Amino acid sequence: MNSAIIQLLVLAGIAVFLILRLRSVLGTRDGFEKPPLSKPSQGDRLRSSRPEFEVIEGGPDRDITDHVADGSDDAKALAAMKMTEPGFSVSEFLQGARSAYEMILMGFERGEMDEIRDFLAEDVAAVFEDVIAQRQEQGLQIEANFVGVREVTLVRATFDRNTREGEITVRFLGELTSVVRDAEGEIVEGSATEIKRQRDIWTFGRVFGTDDPNWKLVATGE
Repeated sequence: MNSAIIQLLVLAGIAVFLILRLRSVLGTRDGFEKPPLSKPSQGDRLRSSRPEFEVIEGGPDRDITDHVADGSDDAKALAAMKMTEPGFSVSEFLQGARSAYEMILMGFERGEMDEIRDFLAEDVAAVFEDVIAQRQEQGLQIEANFVGVREVTLVRATFDRNTREGEITVRFLGELTSVVRDAEGEIVEGSATEIKRQRDIWTFGRVFGTDDPNWKLVATGE
């Protein structure tokens, strides 16, 4: 046999021996082997790409806690109003109170009771009429111009569950010019150019659960 062929056979035998030896070593390896990764399904990819949200039910009513302390008697009264009338909004009430303050204050200053009577409780209307009558008897006339409202703050809220009567007290800080003239037209008080600030605390009330949604001024103070 040719010596070259013999050398090739020897080399081939050595190669086969090394392959078998290497396979036996790899096949008996001990320790952790990472399992094969399976291709994620489309559903898995969608679930992993979705952000995790924590669902919070309930919580404070910001329409209430923006104006009074959470858990206070005032907050409980406002919550009872909203339970009686789900459409009631504290923020919208305060916006309406701001407009009512200007209208009622200017109506009183100018003695125009017919314009504001429907927005006053009977006892408040009676007091306003007495003051206006006294001014007229003294020959005094008030010239007032409303400048604006610098503060509207909810001070107190109460609700009677039996009668469904609700009351909300609001503090106002208004700005206006006011002049008091006597019968001859002379200025006896105030200034037509000087803006004065006037602080008032008014209480509005109404009965909830009725067809009449209008609030009335039921008390005044400073």
